[in-house]
Amino acid sequence: MIIIMRITNKMMTNNMMSNINKNRLSMSKLEQQYSTSKKIQRPSEDPIIAVRALKLRTNLAEVEQYHDKNIPDAKAWMDITETALTTVHGLLHDINTYCVQGSSDQLQPSDRSDIVQNLEQLKTQIYHEGNSSYAGRYVFTGYKTDSSLLFDKKKDLTYRITEKTAGNQIEFGRAVAGSYEMKDFDDGATFDTAPRLVEYHRIQLSYDTLDASALPPAELNYIKSKGDAPVDLSGAIKVISITDSANNPYEPDPDEIHYISETGELILGENIYQGLKNADQIDISYTKSSFKEGDLKPEHYFDCIQNPGKPEEITFTRPEIKQEIQYEVNYNQKLTVNTEGTEAFAHKMGRDIDEILNAVNDVVASENKIAQVKERLKDTSLTTDDRAKYEKMLEQLDTEWVLKKEVMQDAFSNGITTSYNEKDRVNTALADLGSRYVRLELTEDRLGSQKSDFEDLMSRNEEVDLEETIIKYGSADVVYKASLYAASRAVQNTLLDFLR
Repeated sequence: MIIIMRITNKMMTNNMMSNINKNRLSMSKLEQQYSTSKKIQRPSEDPIIAVRALKLRTNLAEVEQYHDKNIPDAKAWMDITETALTTVHGLLHDINTYCVQGSSDQLQPSDRSDIVQNLEQLKTQIYHEGNSSYAGRYVFTGYKTDSSLLFDKKKDLTYRITEKTAGNQIEFGRAVAGSYEMKDFDDGATFDTAPRLVEYHRIQLSYDTLDASALPPAELNYIKSKGDAPVDLSGAIKVISITDSANNPYEPDPDEIHYISETGELILGENIYQGLKNADQIDISYTKSSFKEGDLKPEHYFDCIQNPGKPEEITFTRPEIKQEIQYEVNYNQKLTVNTEGTEAFAHKMGRDIDEILNAVNDVVASENKIAQVKERLKDTSLTTDDRAKYEKMLEQLDTEWVLKKEVMQDAFSNGITTSYNEKDRVNTALADLGSRYVRLELTEDRLGSQKSDFEDLMSRNEEVDLEETIIKYGSADVVYKASLYAASRAVQNTLLDFLR
């Protein structure tokens, strides 16, 4: 049996309108994709694409934060640091050159004066490089980025400073004893005793012009080996002035320590030296009440107390570990961007240059005394005894001049050694900085690749192929127009067409 379904005019009209709407909806969707270049306009259109798009956008935002913000900021910080360290390395090379020149025995007084002036300027510039900053933050001061490495002007602050050293850091030195002054002639000196060189062992502190009136002026204790109880030698310390004529500051008794506050030195008696020379740790505390422009701030280098005993007292403690400022440069990856001042700027170079200056001034003073005696010997009215006495004095002053030139050359030699050591220190800091910089660049390259990959994935996930969309849109347009044409043909039928 054949069943014939009756198709009414209304059914045809409904089907016709439904097909037209479907074609128009398809065409509208393609038109939106063509206009926006996006596959979907609402998450409900394709939840999978929407969820994938959210994940990719989150990943891309994180990569862009690292690649476009964190890494450039870290590189800028490290670039400032590298520039400062490179400048310091060049300045140390110049200092080394001048010290080599100064150690020559053929220099004239004017030549030495020029060398000393240049050394002073180079020392000042080295320490001012320590105040380099980036975006208002000092790059060499660890966590204290708001505090400069050195004093930018004279400060009348009092610090109780505790330095740590070791027995192998004790220095050997020489000084001239028995020097003569012009007033000694009138005071009845016989000039029978010739000036001589005195050898000594010392601990040179990081600062000079110390406060000898502090109570106690200085303290010293040491630990022979790790685990031993500290031994206190503070009772052996004797405050003595560099100008003390009754006691030679550089010839302490075997069981004494001469504390010379003007030069910032502890001169060790022989027995004291024998006890300290193999010590693992030596702690020295002293007080300094004023600082010059360009002095390194104690709190960046030592345990110290600012304004001790006063209401505004502040205690600074050096951390046992490095003060590393780290930037997050990738997922769970941090990189240290800073170099501490203690890794590149030491007190030793400045102290050695000051000693060179003092040694040169001593030689110049001896030359001036010799010139004065020679001038007096030109006086024809001198008695035979006075002339003989002046000649004897001149002989002793010549000896003094020769010895002080030896001390001066020792000072220049120390400057050569220290400048080499400081160059090695800066080279190490530069090498460490360079290795971290290379890691940063590698991370930047990798993030750049990841950024491109995420952008490509996002494009594939969200954006349509315009060529394909244009073709599909053209096809949809043909279908839509065809449906309209078919509908127009269908609705042309009238009642008469059905009555035939």
